[in-house]
Amino acid sequence: MPALRSTRIALLIYGLFVICLLYLPLISVGFASISRARYISFPIRRYSTQWYGEALQSGTVRDLLVTSLSVAVIVTICSVIIAFFGALAFARYEWRYRTVFQKLILLPIFFPQTVLGLALLMWFNALGIIPTWKTAVVAHLVWITPIATLIVAIRAYGFDSALEEAARDLGASTRTILREITLPLLMPGLVTAGLFAFLLSWGNFPLSLFTTGADSTLPEWLYAKMVSGYSPLVPTLGIMSVVASIFLIIISFAVIWLVQKSKALTQV
Repeated sequence: MPALRSTRIALLIYGLFVICLLYLPLISVGFASISRARYISFPIRRYSTQWYGEALQSGTVRDLLVTSLSVAVIVTICSVIIAFFGALAFARYEWRYRTVFQKLILLPIFFPQTVLGLALLMWFNALGIIPTWKTAVVAHLVWITPIATLIVAIRAYGFDSALEEAARDLGASTRTILREITLPLLMPGLVTAGLFAFLLSWGNFPLSLFTTGADSTLPEWLYAKMVSGYSPLVPTLGIMSVVASIFLIIISFAVIWLVQKSKALTQV
């Protein structure tokens, strides 16, 4: 018993150490965002929240947020839809080229994003397509859709096919089975895949750098400001993005919890 308790204490200390190691840079960025000084300096002598007010009132920041949000939302919707059918294709059904399909759909994950972004840029140029934020959507989909498909497939592999067969034996149509059985059982995986897709697209820099053209997303702007012409808006927008991501995660888990709770109440 004492050994078990000491092991738990050691694991708790180790976990706290890892958490501090991961979030310590964010804490320093948070301090920089409330500094009155125009340049980063520690210790911070004067504190102010003026940069948050400027960020909320800036037209440039508003345009960056609209562009990044547009890309992330479209990528999320498209990747979840493709992932749903793609995961069912290789996790639920047997067909001739199933294993080849599995390898091909997951292959883009293993490419470095910079190489993939450059390849897509050259492909767009060869087709005569001018890069904009819309081409960035395509680039993000190439890399993010396989990840979303893998997440949904994990849920689909644990799917009991007997439920669909029983519904079919009772006379349910394919559309009814999809709406009443398949979608509800895969909903946690779909929500998780959508969450990952949104966050990966929102914070993606390498693919956006090569494929947005004259448009610019928030990560690109932050990088440009860090390389040349630093502004206190950089840490401010960084903290705001992190806070927004945390709220998104909380909302997603709340949705999953509400769906599971309503399902349990319905069964009772």
